[in-house]
Amino acid sequence: MSRFTQWVLEDHFAAGRPEFERVGVQLVDDVVPYEFMKLRLLNATHQALGYLGYLAGHRYVHEVAQDPTFAAFLRSYMDDEATPTLRPVPGIDLDAYKDTLLERFANPGVADTLMRINYGSSDRISIFLLPVVREQLAAGGPVARAAAVVAGWCRYAEGTDEQGREIPQQDRLAEEMTALARAERETPGSFLSHRGVFGGLGSDERFAGAFRTALESLWSRGAASTVADLA
Repeated sequence: MSRFTQWVLEDHFAAGRPEFERVGVQLVDDVVPYEFMKLRLLNATHQALGYLGYLAGHRYVHEVAQDPTFAAFLRSYMDDEATPTLRPVPGIDLDAYKDTLLERFANPGVADTLMRINYGSSDRISIFLLPVVREQLAAGGPVARAAAVVAGWCRYAEGTDEQGREIPQQDRLAEEMTALARAERETPGSFLSHRGVFGGLGSDERFAGAFRTALESLWSRGAASTVADLA
């Protein structure tokens, strides 16, 4: 079983500090690149596996991460969509960091539930994933995998998985997002129209098109096949 710890502190203290580095703390001049690394790789990848994995019948993080197709999809998201939006992260080997994340996710000893990481979707998606989408759209970069994650949330928010079992919705906007998710089948664009969550992303033709393509695949073929196309 691998062990992982990371504690990064910005080295700005008003009246001196303990020798944190003696216990493995990384002292840095600017903590923002490390924060972005965590939010856009660790946290956003949790979102990437959470909704799609649950729809496919998994209930634990390690079950999703141990599936080779899902693991390839997660790594492709990290490499092709998230990493290009990061600033340089001094002292960090990003490839090794991503390897470590996938190893941690696949560890059954953690036994982290998908329901836990899917809690508060409207806030988590907005903070962890959508900044990646916006930066990639501005740069002309890829967004298909992130769009598939949002489509996964939409399908999840409908309230049943692919086997027809109820999915409890644990989100402050659950009632609104479920109504919009269900409306999406008859009125394309409904889900992305929630400006409090998506801002103007619903009006971006490239993102909205990738979202709709992924969502139609989820409806007709399921999460596993949709993920396999993007892995």
